[in-house]
Amino acid sequence: MLPHVNLTKLFPAAYEAQLAADKAAEEAAVTAGLDPLLVELVKVRASQLNGCAFCLRMHTRDALEKGETTDRLALVAAWWESEYFTPQEQAALALAERITRIGDEHTAPAPKVDIEGVLEEKQIAAVILLTIVINTWNRIAIASHYPVAP
Repeated sequence: MLPHVNLTKLFPAAYEAQLAADKAAEEAAVTAGLDPLLVELVKVRASQLNGCAFCLRMHTRDALEKGETTDRLALVAAWWESEYFTPQEQAALALAERITRIGDEHTAPAPKVDIEGVLEEKQIAAVILLTIVINTWNRIAIASHYPVAP
């Protein structure tokens, strides 16, 4: 287990920098025309892969508040096995998985999704930025042992 240290309290400047990166990624998503539900799905999927309970709870709630359905949230962990997700959402989720699992990217099989055929260049860049930011948040929350109580 990781030592218990609260990174955001001990180094508030790093936390502020992460907040700025988060804001910039959100702005990129808006500029690229990404649907807010797709943004939340990317955050949920990366958080699932990283095992971040804090971020899973937060972004599941955010997705529900934005109109996401419980069925789709229940299936995001196996999105490629369902017909619930649009081609654009599938491309974003595939890309988010590849970035989150970047160390395995060259050896692990990936679902067959034509990312570049579905997402525009700015959309691809925005999804990558969103994924990098949520992966960083996941690591901050996990390493800091953010509490997750009912």
